Amino acid sequence: MEGLRKIKYFISSKIGIDKAIGFTIGGNLIQAAGSIVSLSLIALFLTKEEQGFYYTFGSILAIQVFFQLGFDTIITQYAAHETAHISTFNISQNETEQKAQSRLSSLLHFCIRWFSTLSIGLFVVLMIAGYLFFSKYSHNSNVEWKYPWIILVFNTCLAFIVIPIFSFIQGLGKVKEMAKLRLIQQSVNLIVLWILLYFGGHLYSAPVAGTVSLLIALVLLAFSEFRITLLRIWKLLGRWHINYKQEIFPYQWKIAVSWISGYFIFQLFNPVLFATSGAIVAGQMGMTMAVFNGLSGLTMSWITTKVPTFSKLFAKRDFKFADNLFNKTFKQVLSLNFLGVLALISIIVLLRYFKFSIGSRFLPVHLVVILGIGIFVNQMVFSWATYLRCHKKEPYLITSVVTGILAAASTLILGRKFGVNGLVIGYVTIICLMKIWEYRIFIHSKKIWHG
Repeated sequence: MEGLRKIKYFISSKIGIDKAIGFTIGGNLIQAAGSIVSLSLIALFLTKEEQGFYYTFGSILAIQVFFQLGFDTIITQYAAHETAHISTFNISQNETEQKAQSRLSSLLHFCIRWFSTLSIGLFVVLMIAGYLFFSKYSHNSNVEWKYPWIILVFNTCLAFIVIPIFSFIQGLGKVKEMAKLRLIQQSVNLIVLWILLYFGGHLYSAPVAGTVSLLIALVLLAFSEFRITLLRIWKLLGRWHINYKQEIFPYQWKIAVSWISGYFIFQLFNPVLFATSGAIVAGQMGMTMAVFNGLSGLTMSWITTKVPTFSKLFAKRDFKFADNLFNKTFKQVLSLNFLGVLALISIIVLLRYFKFSIGSRFLPVHLVVILGIGIFVNQMVFSWATYLRCHKKEPYLITSVVTGILAAASTLILGRKFGVNGLVIGYVTIICLMKIWEYRIFIHSKKIWHG
């Protein structure tokens, strides 16, 4: 027993894994391990051309960022700030708590109206954009993409309404519970995806798997305590409201611009390569970025699971404890990400060296190494930005816009002229140079905001 306690202490104190992170990491580990199986099945049961469609689908779907406008990410922060002043979700006799309850309820009402309305516009835009793009650049292809695209758009628009609700619940402090729900959803998605790929589902596999797993998550949510909690909060609406124009919009529009810039930084690769170099190269880029993004999501769990905690600490102005917690977590994130990048590069090198067929589905080794550097640098920026945004402020607005413009220009110009080599080298160079500016903003913002 003593040995077990020591192990638990080491995991929690040195590595920084609590229950919330544990479930989140569990989901990400399943996703990461599942991605290895998925990558193998994609290589076995999809042609190289279908692989290009598979990953380019995701880049086109990322157009939804123009509709989300970053609001689903800040819901957690706003909910956490109000929850910090609430002891119960039953009607309180304390006016200060009543005010927080009513404001929290108004946020839930606004979320439902906002995303339900926008989902209709998103459906129309995605259907038209996808049809026009793939019709133009795949006219010589025999790949069946139209019906899979329709299912994928339907699933995306349904998730567009549901995910903000998940973010709201997480803002109530239910990080561990939501991590468990996402863990189940991810597991179902992977199992259905594998079955469909194995039995020849081709491009239908991912859209159908995504739809099934989302519906199961909705069923679990409907029969859980969250449904009761949400209904109680819904009925707490009183005379106090969160004023969207005065409180949310001044912060949200900056997040929105940053997110839109992010589309041009991270999502423009595949469409450009698909149009200029063909579906096969786009598929290699997509698969390489998929494994690196999976790693990034895994290591960022250490930071993202603490967003409600950071938000509550800032609401109570406990900056010293928040800074100490972030500094410790930041070191853990960078250490794990660095080791993960080295491991992934080594695996891809071995796959190509021993000429496994799946090795050819990735980019050449020199480009994988360069992208690995970019992933590690981005992990720093993602961590800084997440922490600072818990103050309900967006200090990276200008840097996001500048990076977006430079990355888009680099991708379009160098990608068209020098192909995937020019695209990757240009992108990582910009990311590394911008980090100096972004670090200065992080230090300056903390100094000003924390007094």
